[in-house]
This record gives sequence, C-alpha cells and structure tokens, in this order.
Amino acid sequence: MRGSNLLPKGVQATVVLSIAPPETTSASRANLENVDDAKVAQLPLEAARVKWFDKAKGFGFANIWGSSEDVSVHVEILRRSGLADLQASEAVAIRVISGKRGKMAAEVCSWESVSRD
Repeated sequence: MRGSNLLPKGVQATVVLSIAPPETTSASRANLENVDDAKVAQLPLEAARVKWFDKAKGFGFANIWGSSEDVSVHVEILRRSGLADLQASEAVAIRVISGKRGKMAAEVCSWESVSRD
C-alpha cells in the first residue's frame, strides 16, 4: 500500500497549556541593570540610523551619524523608551553609554519625537 496516510505520525500535541517567552540572559541586559536614569538623561541625544534590529533575538545595532562604530540596542531599552520595534534604516535619536562589550544605547527616541522639539 502506498500513501502517507498509513504511516504513523508519532506523538501529537492536542492541547497547548501555556506559552512563555524565553528568559533573557544576555550580557547587555546585565549591563542595563546598573544604568542610572538620572545620568542617562544628562547625556546628549545623538542622531543615529538603525543598522538592523531583530525583535526575536532581542537586540540589534545602530550607527551614530558620521560614525561607523556599532552601538548595540537591546529590546529592554526599547520597552523602557516606549518603543516596540525598529526597522533597518530607521532614523532615531539615542543616548549612548559604554558597556562591557562596547557602546550601547541607554535610551532610544523616535526621530519624529525629537525633531518636533
């Protein structure tokens, strides 16, 4: 007899009880816990362009205009800044701090929100 209907499919899930996002344990997230919001607010907002951002991975990179050096952007910073996602080539304004692994965004603002001020 031929046909895939006759082959056993194995164990199948019939009910999904819950779905939870994976715990984030990246080094950049650990750096965020030591960030002083008052000091961050004193840093200049710098014009930047998003290089890439992967919401599933929880991070991406941007470049300050006029510089090729990467600035890491963590999804938790986006949440703190009131943003949900970033698109490649999107213009943003960021406050940059130095982390253990290089420069990282401590705050991200939409370009529209800062260009109105």
